Amino acid sequence: MSDFKFPTEEVDLPSKGLIYSKDNPLSSGKVEMKYMTAKEEDILSNQAYIQKGIVLDKLLKSLLINKDVNIDDLIIGDKNALLIASRVLGYGKDYKIIVKDSEHTIDVSTLDNKPIDESLYEAGKNEFSFTLPTSGTIITYQLITGRLEKAIEREVAGLKKVNKESSTGLSTRYKHMVLSVDGNEEKKYIREWVDTAFLARDSRALREHIKASQPDVDLSYILDDGEEVVIPIGLNFFWPDA
Repeated sequence: MSDFKFPTEEVDLPSKGLIYSKDNPLSSGKVEMKYMTAKEEDILSNQAYIQKGIVLDKLLKSLLINKDVNIDDLIIGDKNALLIASRVLGYGKDYKIIVKDSEHTIDVSTLDNKPIDESLYEAGKNEFSFTLPTSGTIITYQLITGRLEKAIEREVAGLKKVNKESSTGLSTRYKHMVLSVDGNEEKKYIREWVDTAFLARDSRALREHIKASQPDVDLSYILDDGEEVVIPIGLNFFWPDA
């Protein structure tokens, strides 16, 4: 057994763990992570992981202290918080970006979790209600998790094989997100409703509602010149020259 003791930090999840079941370690609203080492740099440079699009998941799995945490359970906002913490623990708080041919240094440690309205949450349940403003239809929906994202990607890829000109990313996402339409939970009905009755104005309203209300890190940042930018999180977030 190794005698090396890795320093760790506790990271607060934007969701506060409210959407995870009580038996899920994520329900505590906190995740303990270790500092990055050369082992994690090997992961970040693994071309097979990069090509498969799983490199950041592999990184997080390596950094989490509690191995019972399933990366696929994480909603996008909580995952963003862990990736930002990983960046700080690995390479420090300063992140350089180029905007309009000018270099700016962003202190990513100052990025805060968005406030959430806890009254909208039922503990241990990833389900929310929204009334579509144009049609008046009441839907329930779930926030996207890593597991759901993979299911959506598989379906979109399958449709592409059937029709290379197919562009179904948004509608497929809705078919997986929406849990009920005016109380009807039948999957076939929901899919048909998305394709035939989900008005574009209501679609936009739902996207804006989710963007404003879902737990996440506030990725907006004001540069020294007063311009506001949104910080993208990907492989370049760790290695700008990747």
